[in-house]
Amino acid sequence: MTRIGRPETNILSRVKLSAFINPQPSDDELLFLRQLGVSHCYTWLPDELTNYEDMARLVETVSQAGLTLYDVGNLNLGKSPRIHLGKPGRDADIERFAQMMHDLSRAGVNTTTFTWEPDQVWSSPASASRFAKARHVDLRELKSQPFTHGREYSLDELWANFEYFMRAIIPVAEETGLRLSLHPNDPPTDALGGVPCLINSRERYDRAFAIADSPLLGMIFCTGCWLEGGSAFGDMLSSMENYAKKKRIFLTHFRNVSAPQPVFTETFLDNGYFDMYQAMKVLVASGYDGTIILDHTPEFTGNYHLGAGTAYAIAYMRALIERAEDELSVA
Repeated sequence: MTRIGRPETNILSRVKLSAFINPQPSDDELLFLRQLGVSHCYTWLPDELTNYEDMARLVETVSQAGLTLYDVGNLNLGKSPRIHLGKPGRDADIERFAQMMHDLSRAGVNTTTFTWEPDQVWSSPASASRFAKARHVDLRELKSQPFTHGREYSLDELWANFEYFMRAIIPVAEETGLRLSLHPNDPPTDALGGVPCLINSRERYDRAFAIADSPLLGMIFCTGCWLEGGSAFGDMLSSMENYAKKKRIFLTHFRNVSAPQPVFTETFLDNGYFDMYQAMKVLVASGYDGTIILDHTPEFTGNYHLGAGTAYAIAYMRALIERAEDELSVA
């Protein structure tokens, strides 16, 4: 159907809008995404639901609601300190990760997510973005924190552990067809809590891809991390175009921040330091066909935060996609 006031375009964007769902979503939660015009969704499974039966049940529930479950992960496995730091129990966690991959593939999910940081996302006390509570990072404060895993680790150790994991997991990916989507460190500094930040630059991503030597290892292109990293990651738009054309971007996290590190606050998409339209235009122009999600967002006040952040961002991203389609069709 042609929208009144908007010309027909010859650009058909393949970007898929996606949003988070709970691992046991309610009917209203899934209907809410349909009402927003979202076609895809993702989730993080707790250990007790990380099995084929529950995965298959979730895929069926999502499918019956008219959505596609695109990406599923498990934080305890995707951020396992035993795997990342080579601790006792590493092989058992790798076996669990491999079994999760088999189960996801069998259930009909084609992508899982992990990140080489054996802690949750590092943050300082919250700040505000346009009067809304927002995640804040001050690296001077974070770097004063004690070791999180008992001692200081070397970058060589982490690369060796990454290579060990890849040798075990890439054959599973090739057997199942399941894609592995690697998220950068957040914030992408040199080290935190005595643990180096492994994926904190474009060069580090390229090294990870070379180690895996498989098209089944790709990236979550997190615009927030790229903007946080500043010069370490380099120009975000050229990198986005490069990796999109090489089919290395499996998912995109769409997020804006107030400034590059060492001090920044996460913002709404329209009031950070970067013009997010430029990023969306690159994704549309490059033929990117993966999903794009909100990732983090400042919190609306009171009960308005329930769904408001997601709705605001989805509407904004949809408008950026349509603007890109129109501009590129004219060009």
